[in-house]
Amino acid sequence: MSHPAARVLGMLELLQSHHRLTGAELARRLGVDGRTVRRYAATLAELGIPVAAERGRHGGYRLRPGYKLPPLMLTDDEAVAVLLGLVAAERLGLGTEEPATATALAKIRRVLPPTLSDRLAAVQEHLGFTLRRSAPQPRPATGTLLTLGAAARHRRRVRLEHRSSSGTVTRRELDPYGLVFHSGRWYVTGHDHLRGEVRTFRLDRIGEVLPGEETFTVPQGFDPVAQVTRSLARVPYAHDVEVLLEADLAAARRRLPPSVAELSTTDGGVLLRARAENLAGMAQLLAGLGWPFTVVRPEALRAEVAAHARGLAAWAARVPG
Repeated sequence: MSHPAARVLGMLELLQSHHRLTGAELARRLGVDGRTVRRYAATLAELGIPVAAERGRHGGYRLRPGYKLPPLMLTDDEAVAVLLGLVAAERLGLGTEEPATATALAKIRRVLPPTLSDRLAAVQEHLGFTLRRSAPQPRPATGTLLTLGAAARHRRRVRLEHRSSSGTVTRRELDPYGLVFHSGRWYVTGHDHLRGEVRTFRLDRIGEVLPGEETFTVPQGFDPVAQVTRSLARVPYAHDVEVLLEADLAAARRRLPPSVAELSTTDGGVLLRARAENLAGMAQLLAGLGWPFTVVRPEALRAEVAAHARGLAAWAARVPG
């Protein structure tokens, strides 16, 4: 906040957030002296913002009751970007604590000029999505997200409380390498000192987070998105699947995201490794790819592919009524 204009606006923000602040407190927070605080108060008054100065032992500065900011000064393009961003965040489940996105939308709508507000409301009311709405997912606390984001930026280790899917609570020290939003959930990935390896944790299962003083270095080339999707693809399921696809790796990656399967180049094509709870579903997925393939394991998948093929053949043989 080195520029004087920024400090004047900073003083306004402080006065909006607090009922009353002393000159000494404002000076400390803004990094200026008392005389400068008085000058900033005069500047705000010249701009039509009613700052009241109260003298005496318990005096200070405050905004006069009933003062409200003028309409938010956004261009049409900026307003559309903000509102559609919030609508998309709500649709994708990108927000944190439940009511935040809806209340933010309402607040911004209230301070927009009426004509622009009505036009944006018309767009919002008649906006359709081809993207399928995912089932509601637990949302993380805003404080958890912000604390982990700051720790990742400043490379600070954190101490956190984590609850597993079975309900077991553990205390961990984590070097947060990055945050990832995937399929309606927030994740943090980094070096877990309890296990001595890189791990991935869902934010909605994290309780208290305390930033520490220890610093860390992110491994060169580390990709948080790739790490999270790989770790989710390795979640234990009933069946380990390996299939040789007669395709090139680039084409396979376009059709199969990392959260579905691990793909690697091998002799004769691409080796697909995945976990599956339902082999019939895996047979349908393989048939839908449109490439020749060889089942490596499990043997039961061959039977499911054959059963799926017989079903398709039976449907192909049907003739209209």
